[in-house]
Amino acid sequence: MTVTDSLLAFSFAALVLTLTPGLDTALILRTTCAEGGKKAFHAALGIDCGCFIWGALVALGLGALMAASELAYTILKICGATYLCWLGLQLLIRPRSSFSHNDADISSHGNWFVKGMLGNVLNPKMGIFYMSFLPQFIPVGHSPLIWTFILVSIHVAIGTIWSVTLILSTHFASAILKKSRVVRIMDMATGGLFIGFAAKLALSSR
Repeated sequence: MTVTDSLLAFSFAALVLTLTPGLDTALILRTTCAEGGKKAFHAALGIDCGCFIWGALVALGLGALMAASELAYTILKICGATYLCWLGLQLLIRPRSSFSHNDADISSHGNWFVKGMLGNVLNPKMGIFYMSFLPQFIPVGHSPLIWTFILVSIHVAIGTIWSVTLILSTHFASAILKKSRVVRIMDMATGGLFIGFAAKLALSSR
């Protein structure tokens, strides 16, 4: 995979993943409705910071692991492919029929930047996902450390644009995400994407 191919493929994947309703989307929508756009943007920046923290942890560990041995890389590849396949099957077999953001914390107390950041940092699935998802987009012969930060930066940029869009169009976005058909289609599309990348990762070489 060339550098251009890696960037384009990851950007597309990150876009689909960002648009799929999840905890981050719920937090932004609820914060906007309950606290206003300014605090919602603070929460979005906190989410971005959490992504970079996980990116740093994964980059350091991933670089050491990939440089260690062929066996270590193979184990990482198999684990990552299995995890992505499991996520994809879950979404395909049991897609949601509704998107509820009632679980998002809407308390008016506390720092919303910290809340957004902790929401990501304290979620181990974020680290597992980065560890399993990012390696397949790192071009052969390039630094895993540098490329992990490049890919995370792309993910953060797309996520920030999406957060701002949600903040500016809260009522419209909420109405769309209440439609069961939209939620089911997004879940199934994401599930198919996960399985496709799982297969690609399993067949990749170091």
